[in-house]
Amino acid sequence: MLPDTITNYLTSHIARDIDAAMQWYAPNAEVTDDGKTYHGPDEIRSWLGNAASEYTYTAELTATRQLAPHTYLATHHLEGNFPGGSADLNFTFTLKNNLITTLTIT
Repeated sequence: MLPDTITNYLTSHIARDIDAAMQWYAPNAEVTDDGKTYHGPDEIRSWLGNAASEYTYTAELTATRQLAPHTYLATHHLEGNFPGGSADLNFTFTLKNNLITTLTIT
């Protein structure tokens, strides 16, 4: 089972509600996606905005597990109009004080 921070973030992320998603990040958070790392709220907000507008897709949470005391994995199956049409993505979250400090998507 995922902590509420991650569940609420994923709900906002999938709904493409950038303002709601941003409230779950620590001020010094980092996101790594597609080999690029985004630092802090401005870069993460820009990344979220681009990710939300680039493709249309559906996402289904298919697996979750705790990897370490403050690190969690959430696997999603995506289907949409992006190259390949479907993908399984792993979202690895590290939390501190109920905020996301790192998110790595692979």
